[in-house]
Amino acid sequence: MDNVSIVRIFTLSGINKTMNFRITIFSLSLLYYCVILFVNVALIVIIIVDENLHEPMYILLCSFCMNGVYGTTGFYPKFLLDLLSSSHEISYEGCLLQAFVMYSFACCDLSILAVMAYDRYLAICRPLHYHSYMTKRRISQLVCFSWLTPFCIFSISIILTSTLKLCSSKIQKLFCVNWIIFKLACPDTDTIASSIMSHTTTFIYVCHGFFIIWTYIHLVITSVKSKDDRVKFMQTCVPHLVSLITFLVVIVFDLMYMRFGSTDLPQSLQNFIAIEFLLIPPVMNPLIYGFKLTKIRNRILALVYVDRK
Repeated sequence: MDNVSIVRIFTLSGINKTMNFRITIFSLSLLYYCVILFVNVALIVIIIVDENLHEPMYILLCSFCMNGVYGTTGFYPKFLLDLLSSSHEISYEGCLLQAFVMYSFACCDLSILAVMAYDRYLAICRPLHYHSYMTKRRISQLVCFSWLTPFCIFSISIILTSTLKLCSSKIQKLFCVNWIIFKLACPDTDTIASSIMSHTTTFIYVCHGFFIIWTYIHLVITSVKSKDDRVKFMQTCVPHLVSLITFLVVIVFDLMYMRFGSTDLPQSLQNFIAIEFLLIPPVMNPLIYGFKLTKIRNRILALVYVDRK
């Protein structure tokens, strides 16, 4: 049985402490998931239907919202079912799939934010070359990059995880995470390949972060020189910056706690820390962009006005 897991079912023990309030939590979670779907799908439909919004920035925003739907759908339906069930188990294959969705969702968000930063850099720092650079073909390539990069990376990572021989089936979280599955590996299991892949992934997305910092250094330098550029920066970069900071805070905090945090904290607080990235960004991002970006705001107001008529 070398390099073959004998574990076929995982137990998600993180949900046990919430069972006394499961009806309340179920109702609030279902309502919140519906809100996530509504605000993201609404923005996606508005961008697709309105040809005036078929511009690089809005296409990237549409991709951003699609990723929000993708990631939250990997968590909420299973969580809601667990709240109604007395057995909080997930199959081995289902656990690996959920781990893949969670990680690819988070890293796809960062990839899209990096591409958005590049788009704003070209629009403000290289306005004369913007349309020659951001062609339909280029934007298609960038969207594919932002999705395929995390998909390919975490496909390899999950395949390597599936070769590990596991000595436990208890996951102390509300959902499956690749790092937690990795920690369940038996002491005599060879984890070198998985460790190398983990460090490679970290390096790739740290580079994403440095690229975003580089673009914002140039954006700020350019914006302070011109009033028009400052206005453009405030209108289009501030939503991106708020989304970026929020994403980094919740993700870095979760990763740091998952790897180095204390297990003495109440389980309910641990659960909240674990799902912050599934609570805040998926709702906040479409709302910020919907209210801040003039074209989308005007389109939403026009739809509301027509409905009232």
